[in-house]
Amino acid sequence: MTAAVEAHLLRPIRIGGLELPNRIAMSPMTRGRTPGGSPNALNATYYSQRASAGLVFAESTAVSAQGVGFTNTPGIFTGDHAAGWKGVTDAVHARGGKMVLQLWHSGRNSHSSLLPDGAIPIGPSAVPVEGRVWTHLGRLPIEVPRAIGLAEIPGLIEEHRQAAILAMQAGFDAVEIHAGNAYLIDQFLRDSSNRRTDRYGGSPLNRMRFLLEVVDAVADVWGTDRVGVRISPTNPSIFGIVDSDPEGLFFRVAEELDAKKIAFLDVVEGATAGTPDPSPFDFRELRSRFSGVYIANNNYTFETGNQAIAEGHADMVAFGRPYIANPDLVERFASSAPLTPLREETLHLPGEEGYTDYPFLGSSTAVAV
Repeated sequence: MTAAVEAHLLRPIRIGGLELPNRIAMSPMTRGRTPGGSPNALNATYYSQRASAGLVFAESTAVSAQGVGFTNTPGIFTGDHAAGWKGVTDAVHARGGKMVLQLWHSGRNSHSSLLPDGAIPIGPSAVPVEGRVWTHLGRLPIEVPRAIGLAEIPGLIEEHRQAAILAMQAGFDAVEIHAGNAYLIDQFLRDSSNRRTDRYGGSPLNRMRFLLEVVDAVADVWGTDRVGVRISPTNPSIFGIVDSDPEGLFFRVAEELDAKKIAFLDVVEGATAGTPDPSPFDFRELRSRFSGVYIANNNYTFETGNQAIAEGHADMVAFGRPYIANPDLVERFASSAPLTPLREETLHLPGEEGYTDYPFLGSSTAVAV
């Protein structure tokens, strides 16, 4: 590794009100290790092991009971949830890390077995959905959602606001609004899933209205300098969601978010499940529409991530699966050490296996923290 490589991805950066030691982020990743929804000591160990990242993103965290999309995922809609997360953030802060909570509502990508009183999942429109979700009964097909009534939308926005308040009480350093990967806000954005004829449907500006109102609600709590948004403009491998004009839609989304002066935009560039991306998309043009911190995400290596920063395409790079198997990813990058391979079969098992048992440099076992 050359000095030039080190000088880019490993140099410090300021994001809004946060001073960070490097430009390497741990991407938010659902791991299914939070039975009952309140984070636990095992979760605290997992995240604190990875605290040397410039930013540690928590996994998708439901803003309401209706927003849960998978079994054994965390929430941020009760005091117990906030207390559980406080144990996690304290552990990360004790090792010098900074942590961001991803606010998530799964919308239609859920199942009645996961929701209160067996409720049918909700979406902007009653459009059939491709795919299955993990439940305590196994992987089940997604049901046709119930279309959200216009009068319900203020309540959904308020759920995000209340979750933002609890995230602050839980000790997070910032929050990220999940507007990608085919979840509720993304469902409002796309014309394949949003067939509404009211002020939240039709034109791109109408379809992004829900996102922008959620941003305003969350920023009222945190201030814009501690708020970011995740988008995934072309990710056809996620629940079959598409848009007829992704560039026209997401270039405008970037401009509208830029006007609100949020701290960062976290962009999943392309498809995440090995499926070829059929949609040509100019991510460099998207980046040019947003003047805040741009976090590039998806299949980057240290070399390509460094190149993206050196060329001005990205300010920071998020790493997903490499962070699962390499809790000391920053140190491995800095010393040109080899990466531990991921054990795919343990991704969503309960307990420590494949979660907190990956080795650190110079050790054949994980380091307890």
